[in-house]
Amino acid sequence: MRWKLGRRSTNIEDRRGVRVGPGSGLRLGGGAVLLIAVVALLMGGDPGRILEILEQPQVTVSEEPGSGPPAGPANDEQADFVAAVLGDTEDTWEQVLAEAGRRYQPPRLVLFSDAVQSACGLGSAAVGPFYCPGDRKVYIDLAFFRELDERFGAPGDFARAYVIAHEVGHHIQNLLGIADQVSRLSARLGAAERNALSVRQELQADCFAGVWGHHAGKQRDLLEQGDVEEGLDAAAAIGDDRLQRRAGGYVQPESWTHGSSAQRVRWFRRGLELGRVGECDTFASDRP
Repeated sequence: MRWKLGRRSTNIEDRRGVRVGPGSGLRLGGGAVLLIAVVALLMGGDPGRILEILEQPQVTVSEEPGSGPPAGPANDEQADFVAAVLGDTEDTWEQVLAEAGRRYQPPRLVLFSDAVQSACGLGSAAVGPFYCPGDRKVYIDLAFFRELDERFGAPGDFARAYVIAHEVGHHIQNLLGIADQVSRLSARLGAAERNALSVRQELQADCFAGVWGHHAGKQRDLLEQGDVEEGLDAAAAIGDDRLQRRAGGYVQPESWTHGSSAQRVRWFRRGLELGRVGECDTFASDRP
């Protein structure tokens, strides 16, 4: 991926030197993080549900002595990569939404380490990258990229870019009012139906990520040979069925929240090939 050619976004908050600690003496220890990781895998890494579990009213954010956030997002290559990809998503979605008569309001992206406080509650690195509609921010611990490579077997720049673009896809859903509609409907559903609705929402974010990839490749020539395969491999690697198998459990489609590997690949590919928001209506599709 020719990401070094891209414009860098300035909508970055670098909180990697900021430590999150509870005011009541309770500390998020290794055992708790392990438990959260297991739950996240079993649930398909659904950040919304995990954040609800983690939300603690007594949590405070403090900075440890001698620590602090780095000077800026361009202080290392990974952070520079994130800024470049985010900048390209901004350029793409500004154009795509303008063609539909809408104004794009870009999200801010927060880099953090281990844990972070958001408007959705306390987020742990164990849940992976997530988007919080309450503050319209994307949250990423860069250690997830290493996990994507080493643990999930999905290396490559475009695999990492897909992850960022997927979370920005949730921001698009928020701007278009889709997230609110899903939230209202979910409140009236049982667990199985709520999970099925969540799957369609996540698959649409995958398709939106593909829409970005389409424009990045066709209009700005950022994609190189093999990049599409990297992105599709990443989508397959974090399918709910594969995650459940990795966790040593049974594949339980009724508990999926993000979709199977095949579903995620199909919708990401659809966005990549067609490049239009209207082709990403997973909610109306007979085949999610």
